Amino acid sequence: MPPKERRIALMGFRSVGKSSLTIQFVENHFVDLYDPTIENTFEKTIKLRGQEYVLQLVDTAGQDEYSILPQSYFMSIDGYVLVYSVNSHKSFDVVKVVYEKLLDMKGIIKGVPVVLVGNKCDLTMDREVPVEEGKKLASSWNVPFQEASAKENQSVTDIFHQIVMAIEKAEGGTPEKSGCTVS
Repeated sequence: MPPKERRIALMGFRSVGKSSLTIQFVENHFVDLYDPTIENTFEKTIKLRGQEYVLQLVDTAGQDEYSILPQSYFMSIDGYVLVYSVNSHKSFDVVKVVYEKLLDMKGIIKGVPVVLVGNKCDLTMDREVPVEEGKKLASSWNVPFQEASAKENQSVTDIFHQIVMAIEKAEGGTPEKSGCTVS
């Protein structure tokens, strides 16, 4: 089977770690200092359940509740990773607004492939958003939820596997074989 191409946008408030998650996944290292993103695209090929995928990861600029989201964030994007930081309740509130804008722009009530991610779970002493709150929000949206740490490379790969599976489910198919490898 030929590889399937998937475009995935990472969205969320500024400084929640969208770029760190992306770089950790694509390049296998954590970047301590990173210039705020305007928009950057990364590519990585993975094999998941017997199917090869070429992932184009669109690392977006940080959003806030008032930002106008560019049309490019909605055109030709197959799935969305919505990221908040567990040490910022503001970023959790913003991700809810981004999700609502996403539904409005897509014109779809259900079925938009989304994974909700609480990043920076290594910052246990600074936590403002309990795990249960993230799980509850994801459940209300009927989307997968994952807490991660880009710094410690915790659950980073899982996020991207989950979004690919959500895209496949939304398109009415699932990869055939079990087991997953990253190349």
